Amino acid sequence: MLASVLGSTPPHVDSLVTIGKILKPFGVRGEVKVESLSDVPGRFQGLQTVFLTLPNKAVTPEETTVTHVREVNPGYLMKFSAFSTPEEATPYRGAWIQIPTNSDLPRDPDIFYQFELIGLRVEDPDGQQMGTVEEILEYPQQHLLVVRNQEKEFLIPVNRKAIEKIDLDMQCLRLASKEWWGIHHAL
Repeated sequence: MLASVLGSTPPHVDSLVTIGKILKPFGVRGEVKVESLSDVPGRFQGLQTVFLTLPNKAVTPEETTVTHVREVNPGYLMKFSAFSTPEEATPYRGAWIQIPTNSDLPRDPDIFYQFELIGLRVEDPDGQQMGTVEEILEYPQQHLLVVRNQEKEFLIPVNRKAIEKIDLDMQCLRLASKEWWGIHHAL
């Protein structure tokens, strides 16, 4: 299923989407405890090949085969071909579990995936650049975009009152009327 998408050379880092994070080794057979970062039901079952990426390291993602997945509460226990003992798994603590993005992702016209929003240029209604979307904070009430520029950081609620348009082709997010937000609210 997924193996047909993967080539023999590692994909460009921008073409990977993070679905989980390795928390720590578990047991004596090289399993690791994994936190799911995906809201897709059954995302981990059926995975064949993934890429492990160590954050803050200048290392290319390492392709590995998923040999075992078991759901535990909360998260998963997983085994990869990249390591077979707890000692070999320890350096992967904190590694991102990533899969190649698929251009055929299910999509409604007004629905965007979080990985698509990171890095978008943010403009005010007049077209002035305000910063870049650096991260997305998830709260029970709503999601907030963390927008930063060289001088300030501010939060934009993810709703139709605050965001006028998202253009993925132009890598731009245009904010709506200033009555719903203002640069003077920056942190």
